[in-house]
Amino acid sequence: MSQYIEFLQEWLAPLGEITARAMFGGHCLYCDGLVFALVASQEVFLKVDAETRPTYEAIGARPFQPFPDKPEVMQYYPPPPEFFDNSDVMLEWGRAAVEVARRAKAKRPVKRLKK
Repeated sequence: MSQYIEFLQEWLAPLGEITARAMFGGHCLYCDGLVFALVASQEVFLKVDAETRPTYEAIGARPFQPFPDKPEVMQYYPPPPEFFDNSDVMLEWGRAAVEVARRAKAKRPVKRLKK
């Protein structure tokens, strides 16, 4: 695992148990088993939804675009620069992303086993 991923796990630890998994050339970051962030090209993107997206847009953040030559974007945005300078800022934005992950999980229908 890269030093950057190890740093992120340590920095984000106040949010909960932070684990990482390599995915598609980057990493998914999990907090207590929920995906709340992506890491691509040494940049962190936090999970957003309709409730939190306006906060990111207000600071001029742009959504994660996995393929620069294609218009598709994902619902992950970079946090403000202060995210890495101030633990209170990290906690505020990080907790919001974890809450987005919790809301997304709660909305998913339960899969039922076929008999």
